[in-house]
Amino acid sequence: MLVVETVGKLQTFLAEARASGKSIGLVPTMGALHRGHASLVEQSVKDNDITVVSVFVNPTQFNDKGDLECYPRTLDADCRLLESLDADCVFAPSVEEVYPEPDTRVFEFPPLDKVMEGIYRPGHFNGVAQIVSKLFMYIEPTRAYFGEKDFQQLAIIREMVRQLDLNLEIVGCPIVRETDGLALSSRNALLTPRQRNVSLVISKVLFTSVDYSKSHSLADTKRMVEQAIDSTKGLKLEYYEIVDGATLQRVESWDETDYIMGCITVYCGKVRLIDNIRYK
Repeated sequence: MLVVETVGKLQTFLAEARASGKSIGLVPTMGALHRGHASLVEQSVKDNDITVVSVFVNPTQFNDKGDLECYPRTLDADCRLLESLDADCVFAPSVEEVYPEPDTRVFEFPPLDKVMEGIYRPGHFNGVAQIVSKLFMYIEPTRAYFGEKDFQQLAIIREMVRQLDLNLEIVGCPIVRETDGLALSSRNALLTPRQRNVSLVISKVLFTSVDYSKSHSLADTKRMVEQAIDSTKGLKLEYYEIVDGATLQRVESWDETDYIMGCITVYCGKVRLIDNIRYK
């Protein structure tokens, strides 16, 4: 497995692959890899001749400097995992390599970026679009793989590809959970053992809400989830929205659309956790 830190070396490697007519899969990550990331890599290896995994903690998508500084960085362990998964190349650039000068591009994705994370993390999706568009430009992948845990991000990346008229396929891959239900996240490593236990309430409430929704209104279901989180010591709800899975806009009844998602963000101590569930 090749590990490169510069765009030049990356493109030299890919030029040889592309000249041979090989398909290229890209898995963009910020490192601190877990089984959720591994599932994306495995799918890419299955689908493509060459799989590139980027490992880069992107500063432009953090609106909290403390969050950026605390984000786990485990490149050596990440590379060992990726080699075991048969990835072909790891692109692990420095900030200076990706941003030799400030990226002043501004992306707009209304209405997708005006709700949920767009409200609570201003500038976040612009930063995501900056780095992902750069990766697409560097690598020109045949397919790129993203986890459905970041449901809003996946919708916005698909919209970015449409806006930029890029010739690639965006592949969304299912949430991977621990056996006890917790959605896998690099941020889970920041939880204390006690917080880890408390955080299980998030997924348990979401699972419960699916059955609850079959005999209760959308408003009652939303209220049940919010009250369950609010009544759990150690958890602080930032938002819980039940939305149209295509537009990400709030829905008022179960009959409004045939694609309905529940998206939640909860603080467990200082650790911000996101999750989602499909209702229909």
